[in-house]
Amino acid sequence: MNALPHGGLALSSLEEQLLQPGVKGLPITAPLRQGAIGVQGWKLLHGDTSFPVAVLKTSALRHNLDWMRAFCERNKVELAPHGKTTMSPQLFGAQLANGAWGITLANAVQVQVAHRFGVRRVLVANQLVARSDVRAVLQLLHDDPDFECFVLADSLAGVARLAEEVAQHPLSRPLPVLVELGLSGKRAGCRTLDEAMTVARALERAPGLLLAGFEGYEGLLDDPQAVEDFVRQLCALVLEADDEGLFGSPEILVTAGGSGFFDLVARGFQGLHGLSRPLRPVLRSGCYLTSDHGMYQVQLQRLDRREGIKPGEGLRPALEIWSVVQSRPEPGLAILTMGKRDASHDAGLPVPLWTHRPGPGAPHALPAACEIVKMNDQHAYLRLPEGDPIRDSLAVGDLVGCGISHPCTTFDRWPLLLAVDDDYLVRGALNTFF
Repeated sequence: MNALPHGGLALSSLEEQLLQPGVKGLPITAPLRQGAIGVQGWKLLHGDTSFPVAVLKTSALRHNLDWMRAFCERNKVELAPHGKTTMSPQLFGAQLANGAWGITLANAVQVQVAHRFGVRRVLVANQLVARSDVRAVLQLLHDDPDFECFVLADSLAGVARLAEEVAQHPLSRPLPVLVELGLSGKRAGCRTLDEAMTVARALERAPGLLLAGFEGYEGLLDDPQAVEDFVRQLCALVLEADDEGLFGSPEILVTAGGSGFFDLVARGFQGLHGLSRPLRPVLRSGCYLTSDHGMYQVQLQRLDRREGIKPGEGLRPALEIWSVVQSRPEPGLAILTMGKRDASHDAGLPVPLWTHRPGPGAPHALPAACEIVKMNDQHAYLRLPEGDPIRDSLAVGDLVGCGISHPCTTFDRWPLLLAVDDDYLVRGALNTFF
């Protein structure tokens, strides 16, 4: 029983599959149809799930979906959220149902997963280089004429590789390619506007390919002024390529916008006028959907201040990891039943939020001075502040709920997450494909 809209995706196979004992977070001892999870009456706060368990609060998901849709409508931009954040078909469906133009992905395998469940338009925000990966995408486009896929190039070598594969595996329509603009010392992408224009001109000449627009990723920057400058460069490329008549598509696509500066990107795209054909400005934020209690919460608080958004009205954290106190070996230390196998730790350790003794009632907020100070594969070290009553009250068997920093590297640890309401009643399950 999925509590989110499906966006027309083919999700019935997930609901009908039999889950076997051994799925992380599930308390089952016999096979269970996934679609029946939501009618089991499991209450996390009663200790009904297995632990650790990853949960998504559906109220926060719905709020974030509606918030981003309103933001895009207000700023006249489209959204193609980065699906590599969650790789969850159910969440793809919810995003598409809420107005997303398409789904952004990172590689050919992810494209295959999205297509399998019925996603009709994808943007691959990465270079397809390996011949097998290019061929996999071309095969999907050949077999499904209604499927749309935009890919990237940042070099003449990249253009040549794409053109060679298309020549060997012809399509009924040209393959749309975006030129990637990069940043010095950072990831992929042309380092100068001249380089980007050279690649654009090569695409215009390449048989079987067409220049569809320009792409960049500003999330590697940490200064708003630098972000605005980068977006201006993207816009300058669009104008120059249009002046030269290089675009081969009916509309011009320009896309950027990670999860921390998408407001600046949307505002920068509004300066593009007077083009020869319609412009489609696309944001690619992926982490907006779940947000977090760490790096993105900090970035989004800055975004809220830039946008004049009142506290509590912005994007809300939806993802939590709950575990059990398994040991109290020292007065100021609790050892939890979760670790690096369960929660992200690349951009900050989990943030302890709640504690609850299994049974009725609501969870209690942990003191702000509580801190996860270390994690092993299966253990988390929760440091308890000196002089606080929590040192005496927290017991073996108590539940602890944590927020995380950087959802991308938590989702890939969970083949299945549980959707819960605000009382932590389990309403359904969501799958991931990493």
